[in-house]
Amino acid sequence: MPATALKCRECKTEYALEARYVCEKCFGPLEVAYDYSALAGDPDHQRRRIQAGPQNIWRYADFLPLAGGSPGASTRGASRSGLPAGCTPLIRADRLAAELGLNEVWVKNDAANPTHSFKDRVVSVATHRARELGFDTLACASTGNLANAVAAQASALGMRSYVFIPSDLEEQKILATGVYGTNVVAVKGNYDDVNRLCTELSGERDRWAFVNVNMRPYYAEGSKTLAYEIAEQLGFRTPDRIVAPIASGSLFTKIAKGFEEWLELGIATGELPTMNGAQALGCSPVATAFENGHDVCRPVKPDTIAKSLAIGNPADGPYALELARRSGGKIDSVTDDEIREGIALLARTTGVFTETAGGVTTATLKKLADRGDIDPDERVVIVITGEGLKTLDAVRDSFTTHTIEPNYDAFEAEFAVAGSR
Repeated sequence: MPATALKCRECKTEYALEARYVCEKCFGPLEVAYDYSALAGDPDHQRRRIQAGPQNIWRYADFLPLAGGSPGASTRGASRSGLPAGCTPLIRADRLAAELGLNEVWVKNDAANPTHSFKDRVVSVATHRARELGFDTLACASTGNLANAVAAQASALGMRSYVFIPSDLEEQKILATGVYGTNVVAVKGNYDDVNRLCTELSGERDRWAFVNVNMRPYYAEGSKTLAYEIAEQLGFRTPDRIVAPIASGSLFTKIAKGFEEWLELGIATGELPTMNGAQALGCSPVATAFENGHDVCRPVKPDTIAKSLAIGNPADGPYALELARRSGGKIDSVTDDEIREGIALLARTTGVFTETAGGVTTATLKKLADRGDIDPDERVVIVITGEGLKTLDAVRDSFTTHTIEPNYDAFEAEFAVAGSR
């Protein structure tokens, strides 16, 4: 495989490709390092190879940390097991663009994945690497979407699973997790409390793969496939701007990494997009650090309807800050009311019903447009990471239901349409 090592993002110490997530020397986070030299030199060949691949993320197996010998050898085998994540729609949103005074806006709708969020991507990569390393049980710390994805993937593969969630999680996400037969563990605390418990457990359970703890370096790489798909769907070109939500910051930074890899190999043309991050005001440590000019994030206690983004101590926050500044972007926060308005705006203009995280992203796009931060001629892509049916309480009482008697006169009386056709 093209992956060569796990490398510390701080001191650059390298480790074997095993279940490890933190540097022993400086306690910095680890990420996967690659040698793509075997893929360099013929971008047209690589594009044809990608287009001939399966209709899921394994069409990009050459760029993922999976075993299989020569580049691409893992593609066919990996595509035959588990849930087929990826290849979700990229929708041109002309009505949304017009309402915001922009010319070209696209919606990457990752709610079209098997469990209706982008987490199916990261879980697919982490799970396949975990099986290669001999683990027999999947586990995770989750704010909901990841729990759905882990439980479903484990069920599809016949593996045991345990999902750990905050006890106040949205009911819809709990129901959509327990249905797969997993072990649901509700922890009395917020996500950061859940994550600390899972980190402790990962050191005591030798056969358990905690996808976002001891498997985190591999898990995070799955988010790169969003960038690969966006570029491929735009004719192997990068967009001018990406607006994406920030929870831990991993998704945000890995999307950029995916674009940078393809730009370096010549598979995609263009430049690294301007990267705009979106957070809920009730849990906005990265946006606050950006606004104050800081390089690190001060932990906060989450208090927002956007529970899937409610990570008060974001592991990749400093890297998200660096990326936003380096790309000429920003990181903004929006209120809960703006989140609800963002959900409604996206639904009304595109037909896409998003969960609260997508409301954060859409509201941030509106804020950028209202401020004049976006050139009208830019090609902008917003990343919608989850399905609105997962957070129904956010739109409760947001519209009126007209109840009438079952006759024509009652309809005309209710809507005052007599005489109009």
